[in-house]
Amino acid sequence: MATEKTYYATGKRKNAIARTWIQPGTGVITVNDRPADEYFAVSTARTILRQPLTLTNNLDAFDIKIKVHGGGISGQAGAVRHGITKALIQFDPDLRPTLKRAGFVKRDPREKERKKYGQKGARARFQFSKR
Repeated sequence: MATEKTYYATGKRKNAIARTWIQPGTGVITVNDRPADEYFAVSTARTILRQPLTLTNNLDAFDIKIKVHGGGISGQAGAVRHGITKALIQFDPDLRPTLKRAGFVKRDPREKERKKYGQKGARARFQFSKR
């Protein structure tokens, strides 16, 4: 079994970048050398992480190793989902229509809008005073 093929993909969301390796196995998910349930303490993040696997009925079919950095918990979970999706498509291109219909294939392009000079924030302004 040493000749099992490993599939690599990079997933991104917000400022988070996830490098994902999947190979046939027993369903062990490791994030930054820690179990996924330990790394993502929030249950919604764990759910987001497993969405492409549950959708394609591959939850216990792959061992997944992930290195993720940047952003927060939500962004990292989205980046991991994107990475797993791209790696699954490399493994089996027939899964693409199912994953695309669910909206997992396209990278979420939303980024934080920059703060503008002379203003309080990206859209917020300082309070106007007539007198």
